[in-house]
Amino acid sequence: MMKTLAIAILFFMGIFCTKASYAQETCSRMALINHQEVLIDNNSTQKGEGLRYHIAKDPIAKSYLDTYQDGTRTRLETTILGTIGSSLIFAGILSNSSSGDNTRLIFGGISVLVINFLITRTLDYQNEDNLMKAIDEYNKRNLPKIQFTPEAKNENTHEIDGIRVGLTKTWSF
Repeated sequence: MMKTLAIAILFFMGIFCTKASYAQETCSRMALINHQEVLIDNNSTQKGEGLRYHIAKDPIAKSYLDTYQDGTRTRLETTILGTIGSSLIFAGILSNSSSGDNTRLIFGGISVLVINFLITRTLDYQNEDNLMKAIDEYNKRNLPKIQFTPEAKNENTHEIDGIRVGLTKTWSF
């Protein structure tokens, strides 16, 4: 029972530490507009809002930015999957250890959480295309040009039947 509890605690600590590091990276994305650095994500609730002032001049680019921001909102499906995974883990921790079901519940919960994480990261990565399309559409017809190159578009991305999967982590000290 104690070993299972220790594994669950380490797992949740890993999740919380990872979420904090993603938040830091999101807030530090910069674009260069007219030789000035502009924060793309100037608050945690609306990603891409720092570009709205410029992109609002172009209706096509604005529609892509709106689509991008709609895609960054919390999804009910991923929330439900996260709740189910967490519930399975807690049920496994609280169940009778002599039956052997607790191990299956814990590993089932961890599996659901891992699948949920991968689905969420892939959807977020796919949604970044809408931000790039918004910037490209703006740059076609407007001045000053927005210069932005996301770091995630590198050799760590993989394409499987037209679906790009990106799971990258950058470290800076």
